[in-house]
Amino acid sequence: MWLKLFFLLLYFFVLFVLARFFEAVVWYETGIFATQLVDPVTLSFKKLKTILECRGLGYSGLAEKRDVRELVENSGELMQGELYSALKNEKEQAGSDSSTTFNGEMHFYELVEDTKDGIWLVQVIAQDRNPLLSTANWGKMVQKVSQFGIRTGTFNCSSDSRYCHKRGWMKSTLIMSVPQTYASKGKVMLKEYNGRRIETEHIFKWMTAHVASRIKTIRFSQQLMDDWYQRDKQPVKMFLFAKLLQPPAFFSALSIKFTGRIEFIFVDVRNWDNATCLEEIGVQQMPSYILKTPEGIYRYGNSTGEYISLHAMDTFLRSVQPEVNDLFVLSLVMVNLMAWMDLFITQGATIKRFVVLISTLGTYNSLLIISWLPILGFLQLPYLDNFYEYSLKLLRYADTTTIASWVRADWTFYSSHPALFLSTYLAHGLLIDYFEKKRRCGNDDQNANNLEWLSSLWDWYTSYLVHPIASFQNFPNESDWDDDPNFLLERLAFPDLWLRPLVPIDYIKNLPTWRFKCIQPEGTVLEDQDKPPDKMAHPSKEPGSDQQKHNYSSENTHTNGGCLTGMMPEESCSPGEEQETDWSQWPCGMLHCTECVVCLENFETECLVMGLPCGHVFHQQCIVVWLAGGRHCCPVCRWPSYKKRPARQPYADYPSEPE
Repeated sequence: MWLKLFFLLLYFFVLFVLARFFEAVVWYETGIFATQLVDPVTLSFKKLKTILECRGLGYSGLAEKRDVRELVENSGELMQGELYSALKNEKEQAGSDSSTTFNGEMHFYELVEDTKDGIWLVQVIAQDRNPLLSTANWGKMVQKVSQFGIRTGTFNCSSDSRYCHKRGWMKSTLIMSVPQTYASKGKVMLKEYNGRRIETEHIFKWMTAHVASRIKTIRFSQQLMDDWYQRDKQPVKMFLFAKLLQPPAFFSALSIKFTGRIEFIFVDVRNWDNATCLEEIGVQQMPSYILKTPEGIYRYGNSTGEYISLHAMDTFLRSVQPEVNDLFVLSLVMVNLMAWMDLFITQGATIKRFVVLISTLGTYNSLLIISWLPILGFLQLPYLDNFYEYSLKLLRYADTTTIASWVRADWTFYSSHPALFLSTYLAHGLLIDYFEKKRRCGNDDQNANNLEWLSSLWDWYTSYLVHPIASFQNFPNESDWDDDPNFLLERLAFPDLWLRPLVPIDYIKNLPTWRFKCIQPEGTVLEDQDKPPDKMAHPSKEPGSDQQKHNYSSENTHTNGGCLTGMMPEESCSPGEEQETDWSQWPCGMLHCTECVVCLENFETECLVMGLPCGHVFHQQCIVVWLAGGRHCCPVCRWPSYKKRPARQPYADYPSEPE
């Protein structure tokens, strides 16, 4: 996880550097920056009209270039970046006129009347009547209002005539829904267009006038001073000082989007009575967009990316006064970008990469949702209000810095160019994949093809059905499914086989392991030298030797697991050699024995043996296979192999069995 987070932060740094590189290239080729101011006098009438439409300022009649230029100047300073974005959006919206078609009362209620913090423009077509706006004019209207976040739709009364009679829509008209109160998630009210003229500009002016009526308007200095120093429930306020009849449409649309979070105030300074009060609060020029917070004031429009447009100011205000939903969406994007890094970090077959990616996406998103649930609960606690306010203060201090303005500008730039964002992400991932291959050049798993990996995945899955604990360690090469397909059905038929406790197998590494050693007693070497060579070389040819040894062993061993009650030198090592077991090498508490009850074979010299907490000793390989198969107990006494047994008496204290 930390590796993916590091790569994601590295990718964000690359995007930041790449954006500065693009700015340097543009400056080198054209000699201008995105923050460079543009004189409206040098622009054509078409470009000025485009700027006005993006800002939401309307004009009636045939306006001259001088009138349009004054409207642009009175609404805010124009930057090169805003001019480029306005021209680009005009081209993109030329063919986009998406509109919702309502199919009945419930559909209309869910989208229009139940939308608390949004604006809707609906064209109602009466039954057996023509629409108020033609198809071409309605497309222009949709294109004009959609850039301010206003959603549009069409309600045909022929689909639900009863609801039209209930509402009194007996003729074709236009309906606009706006929030009724200034509180967040309040009720909405429906406004019907009663104008005689059905031109697009007149309808747009009617809409902007109704939306602007919700913004508090100040026209006198005393009223401004009272409101400026007043302590309200909403400590964050956005002021617009301008010589306009009403605020721009983007400013009014933002007031509805941030209802209950930020208070929007329009100060009309066309006939201002006292200019000293403006200097007292820090307003030096007109127009000015001033953000007033408990920490101070901030003049919007002086930093990179702070354009006089809906999208740019919306990004700025969301960073200054974020909502819980904004933080959740941001964390969701970050988590999914980090999860997609697994597609390039994972080495091996392509199918393996996507399987790991799907698993990571599911895991990360589940953890994100689970972690957000207690956070939402903590935010409802009243004694955490101070913590929330201090967090917002730190966030506002950080958001008013130059680096924060660069980050917001980059966010706006890459969100408007998704192809560039995706291509850079893919290139970054390919570089990660290349370096991971170099780092793991000795790993054989990355050379497996898709069929080989699918085959190993199937083997692991079938082995998991048979031995769930053992399959968590590695992919088995062979499974019981291959030997006997009926074994799977047998396992499914007995639920008790599935209800075994999942015990971790890490304890196996901590079990005592040592080598079984033998020592030759004194005099044994001399006796061996006196024996004939043929008997020494071929002891198994002696008649009855194996049977005698087996009988001897069965008479002098414990019936419980092959543990000896005394030292039997003939049984401790390989046949034909009279040697004694070196018990000094055995850990304390281990029972002395020379036979493994798992494989029923004697211990050979220098073989690895392993002891369990109960004291019984076995071949290391035999007992590891036994324990890893899910049987976490001793084969002899059934004592749990992961549980320490109480201390027993020394071995010497046990009485020997009578012969």
